[in-house]
Amino acid sequence: MEQQRVAIVTGAARGIGAAIARRLASDGLAVAVLDLDGASTVDTVSAIVSAGGRAIGVGADVSVADAVEQAVAQVTEELGAPTVLVNNAGILRDNLIFKMTDDDWDAVVAVHLRGAFLMTRAVQRHQVAAGWGRIVSLSSTSALGNRGQANYAAVKAGLQGLTKTLALELGRYNVTANAIAPGFIATDMLRATADRMKVPYEQFLEGAAKEIPVGRVGQPDDIAAAASFFCSEEASFISGQVLYVAGGPKA
Repeated sequence: MEQQRVAIVTGAARGIGAAIARRLASDGLAVAVLDLDGASTVDTVSAIVSAGGRAIGVGADVSVADAVEQAVAQVTEELGAPTVLVNNAGILRDNLIFKMTDDDWDAVVAVHLRGAFLMTRAVQRHQVAAGWGRIVSLSSTSALGNRGQANYAAVKAGLQGLTKTLALELGRYNVTANAIAPGFIATDMLRATADRMKVPYEQFLEGAAKEIPVGRVGQPDDIAAAASFFCSEEASFISGQVLYVAGGPKA
């Protein structure tokens, strides 16, 4: 019997990360559900296990090198060597540039960009050794520029550059690297944005849907479907690409 592949999904306690973790498990992978607080992964892990899949919860700060190394070692010991990595962990610290603090900038860069770098560096060893791997990083339509998000837009654009470079460096080992750039997706992160703007969440979603060609906002499962494809055997000739999943051609 072929050995079960192992995936790590960061920021997978809720939202898009949780949807991706559940989808990869339904695709037959064992999944490490990684988030800052290990206890927060319980719901995602139990959903996977109750559906007949294999999963563990792992607590780690992806911006800390030692924590990343320990997390990947734990996954290797408990599930097996990881050959699929989804870099999804992220935070928001939105502000206009004249109000943005050093910490607003540094915190977002640390989690999104440094986190993806550290996780990728740790996991690629296992991918190279296996002669097979998939790396999927979550960018955003904000990479094209978004008012009040200089930090977030910069890291989401940076993840696209990282993705293209990984595709060049790791392709010879049968490892692909791709990015997904979600548009407006209904998540708790967006709920926090609506709260900050003092707009009721449902009204916020309705307003956004009117601007999207397909007439609805995105759901976490829309992103999970794209991640599933990029992680599949069928996607072996696709690498270094950025797929905008936004309900239309523009952000």
